Order: sequence, then structure tokens, then C-alpha cells
Amino acid sequence: MSTNPQSTTDRSDLPRTLIGGAVAGMAAAMAMAMFAMVASVTYQHHGFFTPLFHISALVESPKAMMISVQQAMDGHRFWFTPGAALAGLMVHMVTGAMFGVAFAVIARAVPRRVLVVAGALYGLGVFVIASFVFLPIAAAVTGSGTTISHMGQMVGWSTFAIEHMMFGIALGAILSATAARSKGSSNAVASDRRPRVAL
Repeated sequence: MSTNPQSTTDRSDLPRTLIGGAVAGMAAAMAMAMFAMVASVTYQHHGFFTPLFHISALVESPKAMMISVQQAMDGHRFWFTPGAALAGLMVHMVTGAMFGVAFAVIARAVPRRVLVVAGALYGLGVFVIASFVFLPIAAAVTGSGTTISHMGQMVGWSTFAIEHMMFGIALGAILSATAARSKGSSNAVASDRRPRVAL
């Protein structure tokens, strides 16, 4: 009974793909969070940490988010409380890892040269799915109400869409760079294994 070497290789690479996708997703989530926080403290005139406090409302009271907005109105745009910030960051990173894994699996069938573009489109797809499916379901399950289910509307649809597109672009760029490095390493190993002819 014969086996397909390519199929065997694909299966053996799957754990590495999943782990790489999770790591890339968390890194891209950090890039998204930084964009969201800069947007929050600049043209939205909220607090710098308000986006993290907003996310934390999924697992705890939205009080920190509301205080952050009020403090920003009073001129204190960097008001901070560690508990809510950590909760928001953890939720955001886990979510980023999950979407990173999904994209890494998809990216196996996407040429490396278009991964960044594919990532941007993927990020916009995540924006749509999160806004109209995942967030309402999460709000219903956790009882967090409109603070979570209407997150896109509260943040601003255009800002929310750009945040997710930034996530996708970062995700595509990271996976593209990883693929290039992996290909370079494979070529180097193959070169070392070639028989050498003595002169």
C-alpha cells in the first residue's frame, strides 16, 4: 500500500501551523490593540486604555470602561486600573490566537506573495462575523448586554473595521515572514545534503 509523501508532510506540518497561527494571532492582536488605543485617545477623545476596559466587560462589570471615558472627559486620558486591563488583554489575546489559527490553516493554500492582502480581507471578514454573530452570542451567553453586543456601534463602525483590517494585515505579514524564513531554512538544509564532488 503506497502513501502520498506530500499528504504525510502536510499532516506532520499541521501542529506547527496551528502553533504558528496562534502566536501570529496574538502578535497581530497586540498590533490591533495598539491601533485601537491610539485611536481611542486621539480622535475619539476617550481614554488610552478604554478599549481594553471595553473588552473586559465581557467577563466583568463595564464600570472600568465608563470610568475611563469619564476620566478622559475630565482630562485624565491615561486613567488605569490593572484588573480590568489584564482581563481585557487576556480576552483579546485568546481571541486573536483563535482567529490566527484559523487563518494559518487557510494560508496553507494561499501563495506567500498575497498573504498580506489575504490577511486584510480576512480581517474585514472577522469584523463582519464578530460584529453580527460572535459578539451578540458572547453577550447573550455571558449576560454582558449591549456593551459587548453593540461594540462595533459604540466604537464606531469605520474604526472597528479598520482595527480588524489592521489585525489581518499584521497577521498576513507575520505569516508571510515566517513562511519565507522557513523556506530559507529548508533550502539551506537541502543544500547541505547534496553530495559534494571533490576537486
